[in-house]
Amino acid sequence: MEVEAANSFVHDFAPLLGAALFFVIIFRKLKLGATLGFLVAGVVVGPQVLGLAGDAEAKMGIAELGITLLLFLVGLELSPSRLWRMKRDILGFGLLQVTLCGIAITGVVWLFTRFTIPAAIALGLPLALSSTAQVLPMLQSAGRLKTPYGERAFSILLFQDLSIVPLITITAALSRNPEDAGGPPGWLLALYTLLAVTGLILVGRFVLRPLFRLIGSLGEREMFVFAGLFTVIASAALMETLGLSTALGAFIAGVMLADSPYRHELEADVEPFRSILLGLFFLSVGMLLDLSAIAERPLFVTGMALALIATKAIVIAVLAILFGMKWRKALALGLLLSQGGEFGFVLFAQAQHALLIAPEAASVFSAVVTLSMATTPFLMMLTRRFRVEPTPSIDGLDGPRHDGAAALVIGYGRFGQTVAQMLIGQGISVSLIDTDPVTIQRAGDFGMKVYYGDGTRIDMLRRAGAEEAQLLLFCIDGEQMETADLEAVQQAFPNATIFMRVFDRLSILRLKDAPVRGFVRDVYDSAVSMARQAMASVGVDETEIDRTEEAYRKLDRKRLERQLEAQDLYAGRDVMFNQTLGSTARDGLSREA
Repeated sequence: MEVEAANSFVHDFAPLLGAALFFVIIFRKLKLGATLGFLVAGVVVGPQVLGLAGDAEAKMGIAELGITLLLFLVGLELSPSRLWRMKRDILGFGLLQVTLCGIAITGVVWLFTRFTIPAAIALGLPLALSSTAQVLPMLQSAGRLKTPYGERAFSILLFQDLSIVPLITITAALSRNPEDAGGPPGWLLALYTLLAVTGLILVGRFVLRPLFRLIGSLGEREMFVFAGLFTVIASAALMETLGLSTALGAFIAGVMLADSPYRHELEADVEPFRSILLGLFFLSVGMLLDLSAIAERPLFVTGMALALIATKAIVIAVLAILFGMKWRKALALGLLLSQGGEFGFVLFAQAQHALLIAPEAASVFSAVVTLSMATTPFLMMLTRRFRVEPTPSIDGLDGPRHDGAAALVIGYGRFGQTVAQMLIGQGISVSLIDTDPVTIQRAGDFGMKVYYGDGTRIDMLRRAGAEEAQLLLFCIDGEQMETADLEAVQQAFPNATIFMRVFDRLSILRLKDAPVRGFVRDVYDSAVSMARQAMASVGVDETEIDRTEEAYRKLDRKRLERQLEAQDLYAGRDVMFNQTLGSTARDGLSREA
């Protein structure tokens, strides 16, 4: 029996993966994204067309782990402090989006179907949710998840995950099924959610971090993979046991590890599983698509899908404008979140169990959700010219060229300008590279020649003369380069000394193995300068100010050395100025120096 099951598994997955590979390549070539390729592959191979793979529901159960892993990886990108900064968008924008879209779509459903009000509510509220599984990969692949636009989209999706509990409660309250009378009340589900989230936070801080620190000391890469998957699956299992969102549990676990020095290793270990399972999820969605429901009522399904997309896009875009977004960004956000979401399938099944809708209605509206998902890549492609802010033309901008400069400065923003001008003041020849046409044109107004190009690319650096340059100075914003990128630069141009601008000490920890002569933190010296001015304004003697600065810099160097050695942000807490380590420590350090 077990052998037959294994053979069935292999028999099903071979055509599934083959079809996925074929269609994803085609849709990628057409710039329509992988999601649509997976959906089409599922439809073609599934029981509705070729029938080469069956039991889509069983595969969906496994594939939903892909969504869980996705939310865990997103959580790793969001430290608690960053999440707190997003609270207005999560609790304000997110709440308004779910509420207003839910009301509007419930009205649309009632107008289209003339179902009872409870049935319209049971269908309309789930349709207010968007597809986390589709939207987040789109933002990640475009490199926009960490932008204000991406963070706002994520805030809405996160609140939608949180809203699963209230939506389940509403459906249960409307239920006509006598079996649901003994189910847990809504307040109890809310209490479960609060206790589960609190428990995950405590476990993350007092169990997971020490666990990963121990695994890090053992140096076993495989243990990171096991521990990462265990963290995700255990947190999801806890939430599922309580009848809550498994994705929310994995997200909380990720947030608790976001400040961990092992964050990047966890991302690298979990990412392959996430990609495979998320692809399988969309394959399963395609397999579950009821083509007969569409064939019987093609005008209704198409019209309902278009009405859903239009309603959500308009409501979200208007809300975005009210929350201070420009109309182009607001339109992009509305279209990005205009589709139905994967939780709709779950909530439709619950509404069917509650005897609020017939099985045929659940099939038809599941088809509406799937069709709306399929339209998102087309909508984003077709409306690009309206959504994207017009950018200055790069016509007439020169690409990098070899002009014999001793130093290449990559990035001519506020940071790179100071670096370049000081080098020029010393008589060191520089070549400047930037990707922003506005910056390049403005620099030209001040007599500075800046070349247009991506200075993180080896071929661009070679064209700029990096093989003969003595200095490569990366003055670009954000975390645009990884250790592997810098190693490739050093191997290509071994005679150049590399300096790197970084955001903070976490960035230094992330790049500790990179072949960089010096890291310079964005605001380190300007913060020291402000502290000096503040001390002078309250009458501190110049000599005392010098001694304090010297002591602080020495403590900071020592703390950073310990953090790099332990790969732990919290290492060296005993060697920093705080309320208990004050002027006495400063005087001792000054005498040591």
